[in-house]
Amino acid sequence: MSIHNTLLIAASGLLMVSAVAFAAESPNLGQVGTPEEIASWDISIGPDGVGLPPGSGTPKQGEAVYAGKCVTCHGEKGAGKPNDQLAGGQGTLPGDKPPVKTVGSFWPYATTIFDYVRRAMPYNESKSLTNDETYAVVAYILNLNGIIADNNTMDAQTLRKVKMPNWDGFVTFSRGK
Repeated sequence: MSIHNTLLIAASGLLMVSAVAFAAESPNLGQVGTPEEIASWDISIGPDGVGLPPGSGTPKQGEAVYAGKCVTCHGEKGAGKPNDQLAGGQGTLPGDKPPVKTVGSFWPYATTIFDYVRRAMPYNESKSLTNDETYAVVAYILNLNGIIADNNTMDAQTLRKVKMPNWDGFVTFSRGK
């Protein structure tokens, strides 16, 4: 065997031993989450509304929360600027003009609005709204879009019954296996 092949085999062996030793070492960062810690982040609400928490809110209550925590980013009555417009846009999805994607024109499920508001809003204090505040803000936004009336109360039962204008606007995509 040539010296070149011997050196190559030796270098390969050394590299493999080093890789195994390196993989065995752990950076020892963090800790394993407890079931309680994991549960506090496991707050997803899907289209069926399973997992909606207790609480309730009305559009009037939501208007007060919106004025204090949302208007700076989403404008008066959800008109937008500097961030997304929340109200209006119904009927703009089909056609040649660019659509106006709002809660009232684009979102297919009221339950996922609750999910998004609860986990991501307000932007600078995500996850800070109580369940009652979240239901109230969602009720206010739905009311701005003409989806629910002024006197409706949103809770775990009523929210899942809301039929959004774009309820049938999404097609289920089946991925082949």
